[in-house]
Amino acid sequence: MDGTLVLVRHGESEWNAKNVWTGLTDIGLTQKGRDEAAKAADAVKDISFDAAFTSPLSRAKETLKIMRNNVPVHESAALNERDYGIYTGKNKLEIKKELGDENFLKLRRGWDYPIPQGESLKQVYARVIPYYEKEILPLLIMGKKVLVVAHGNSLRALIKYLDTVSDEDISKVELATGEIVMYTIDPSGAVNSRDKRTVD
Repeated sequence: MDGTLVLVRHGESEWNAKNVWTGLTDIGLTQKGRDEAAKAADAVKDISFDAAFTSPLSRAKETLKIMRNNVPVHESAALNERDYGIYTGKNKLEIKKELGDENFLKLRRGWDYPIPQGESLKQVYARVIPYYEKEILPLLIMGKKVLVVAHGNSLRALIKYLDTVSDEDISKVELATGEIVMYTIDPSGAVNSRDKRTVD
């Protein structure tokens, strides 16, 4: 039997609404974010999950709590958002003016763009994928249904791995708050299918 992996980006946070980089800052959901979590829950209500994984950050944990209360939950900092270093708390439009369009895109979506005192997506990948392979994949190989509620960049790292996205093309991958991506994983650990669930 194939396993089921459902990835959900947390609902809109207070800093998402202000268009500033949140990173590891622990910011809660807006009402819109709570509504997005409720819609995500409705979109996957037909799936009876065996386990759920999330980061220790409250915006992810709150989203998961709204989605599911009756499933074993595993928390790990490996699933945290990217550390935006010196850009944490800064307005994205102001930084775009400062860096220019090309460097801003590299900073925001690039694979190995360095951030002073922060992380590149490559560094996020280096903590997310070993955790996935050790803690999540064995459940999927057993045919379990697993929910992962995390962050834009930790999920982009996992999607890069699952979809074998190139270093260059990962800049085109983006997840909206509350967005859902679903995979089936066969007993060998390979991706069998990929789909999106609508939250509207």
